[in-house]
Amino acid sequence: MESRNAYRSSSAEVVLDARDPIRHALALARPQTVVPVPLHATAPWGARFSPFPHIKLGAIVEGECWLCIDGLEPLFLSAGDFYLLGNPPSYGLGSSIEEARASDSNGALRKRVSASAPEIPQASVTYICSVDFEFRDSDASILFSSLPPAVLVKADDSDGRLLWNIATLLVHEFETQKVGRPLVLEHLAQILLVHMLRSHAGASHEPLGWLASVADDGIGAALRAVHADPRHHWTLEELAEIAKMSRSAFALNFRNKVGRPPLGYLIEWRMQLARAALRTEDSLTAIADAIGYQSESAFSTAFRRVVGMSPREFRVSLRAQSRGLGSGNSLPMRSSEVHSPASKDDD
Repeated sequence: MESRNAYRSSSAEVVLDARDPIRHALALARPQTVVPVPLHATAPWGARFSPFPHIKLGAIVEGECWLCIDGLEPLFLSAGDFYLLGNPPSYGLGSSIEEARASDSNGALRKRVSASAPEIPQASVTYICSVDFEFRDSDASILFSSLPPAVLVKADDSDGRLLWNIATLLVHEFETQKVGRPLVLEHLAQILLVHMLRSHAGASHEPLGWLASVADDGIGAALRAVHADPRHHWTLEELAEIAKMSRSAFALNFRNKVGRPPLGYLIEWRMQLARAALRTEDSLTAIADAIGYQSESAFSTAFRRVVGMSPREFRVSLRAQSRGLGSGNSLPMRSSEVHSPASKDDD
């Protein structure tokens, strides 16, 4: 059953196949959920991680630790805290800032840490569960390019209790070997991701891109309208009317909240849909029509302007990338590597 008004207020009845923006974005990104083995460590300890051009999500289940992302101030995390890392550079976790930065390439450029920084007692135990969301397509990361390197939800934040309830189920699945475990882990991980994205969208004062559609305001309503019917020939006047703003106020607010002009966003979103459609066997004419272009030529011109190559060239590159790649549906597990001062020479 199709919703007749897929971008109406979230207080309206739920229609499962309406173009929910988060559901739609995740479908386009096609993330693969990878569950590393939970990290158990006793202080002193530290672990370093390479740059990751996707999304990492973590929950501090027990104890405390430092999160040190190269180029950012250290972050102190306690039980019940959650972090989401968007396309992070190298980073570390540890029982102290020094341990978390044990292999930090910044070397002498490290800033001095305040003497008032919390200290984690020796022999303290830390337990961290994490999930990686790896985008199967190199261009899918565009959808999450507006995320900052780190999003934190603290245990005492308004969203913290809900996230903790979900994390409790995640930990339970980590620690059991029951039938259906991979499926449960994957769905719980996606639920955590959605709630972290919602929390970030509600608290951020920076441009959010498509994630601004989560907000229950005029800009969010206009974005949901575009997502629900990208084929429509939207005008600034129509979108401003949906947002219940004047044209000038809408254009200004949209740019501030989304990070680009309304009609520019429409074109970029159409091209994101086109990238996904080019994985199918649909003709270029059919794809052009589906996203609002009256001719294949007009579509090709817009696609080349945004993507940097023609739709045909893009489709050929996709097929080249897919050769020899497996399509397994199992949920991969990874181990965590943790060092302690006594074993550094063995690394």
